[in-house]
Amino acid sequence: MSLRSLRALCLTSFFIADVRDGLGPFLGIFLTERHWTPDDIGLLMTAGGLAGLLATLPAGFITDTTKNKRSVLALLCLLITLSTLLLWFSQQSGVVAVSQIVTGICAAFVGPLITGITLGLTGQSGFSTQMGKNEAFNHAGNFLTALIAGGIAWYWGIGGIFLLMTCTTLLTLCSLLAIRNKDIDNDAARGLNTSEHQPVPGFAVLKKNRALFVTGLTLLLFHLANAALLPMLSMRVAAAPASVNPGVFAAATVIISQAVMIPVAIWVSRRIDRYGYWRFIMLALLIMPVRAALAASTDAPFMMIPVQILDGLAAGILGVVVPSFIVVLLRGSGHVNAGQSVVMLMQGVGASMSPALTGTIAGHYSFATAFSVLSAIALVAVLLWWRFAQRSWQTDSSPNGA
Repeated sequence: MSLRSLRALCLTSFFIADVRDGLGPFLGIFLTERHWTPDDIGLLMTAGGLAGLLATLPAGFITDTTKNKRSVLALLCLLITLSTLLLWFSQQSGVVAVSQIVTGICAAFVGPLITGITLGLTGQSGFSTQMGKNEAFNHAGNFLTALIAGGIAWYWGIGGIFLLMTCTTLLTLCSLLAIRNKDIDNDAARGLNTSEHQPVPGFAVLKKNRALFVTGLTLLLFHLANAALLPMLSMRVAAAPASVNPGVFAAATVIISQAVMIPVAIWVSRRIDRYGYWRFIMLALLIMPVRAALAASTDAPFMMIPVQILDGLAAGILGVVVPSFIVVLLRGSGHVNAGQSVVMLMQGVGASMSPALTGTIAGHYSFATAFSVLSAIALVAVLLWWRFAQRSWQTDSSPNGA
């Protein structure tokens, strides 16, 4: 494997962290300051998420078939940035909807493409370790850009976030160019041995793996509970007559969680073989109901510190374990990235429904009620994993007590 390309991949993971999700948690603040209501914001976020869902499965299949993953990823980064910049010039419903739809579709490709490039550079033997590095650099990128974004929001307002995103997009493109396309083994990138040259199989190969769909359904419930929590925390502060700057608050929520994710991602990547995938995923699932319950317990701004520490623990674990687990489940199938997209699709269903559900409950009742509902949904995910996962692993081969 090429050390230069692996280093460039780490840098790509670092800079793309600020590009992939557009304005991210700052979108709710940006629109709230322009007199949008929580339920309208939640519905538009959901529209973007649903559009992304339509692209999720094609994203995996395209990643399995394309010979130039770098160029596809570069084009997507440009489209995300341009569509986000539209919001600065207009906040009309149609413009915001188009921006979120384009961002959602493009973001659906980023995960499979990064996974495919990583697997193509390292092969299966080095994948988990490199994914741990990718995640650590990605979280470090989120940490640094959130820190900068907080300063920008404090001195110049939310508008300065658009300039920051433009700069990180340019740096992402430079990092992608440093990855040599010839170093990416396109057979290894879809889960085949380098000596094999097989056509990409049909979708039916994925239907045979029950554990893949158990994992996806569990993560659907997890993200239904998780996706809206951070933006709703920021919106609660933005809507309240408090002295806390909402832009700084949003930046702080990201900084705290990303600072936790960095060491967690590295630690987990080195211990997957010892503890197994099943245990790590269960640990991450158990964190979510506690996190949502804490958010519901009080609206004090400083409560977001333990809430976001828990977010960092769960996301740091899942970001490494889930892609590595899918690679193990689908090795030799020729459809590793399509399998990643199946799970991402199910995650996306939950994530896209989360803002509308949470925003509607918060709009009609209260933020505390909405967070309590999220905690209950997270508990259902824990029970599903506990009840059905072990039975699935008995029929689907996977190592290390996965």
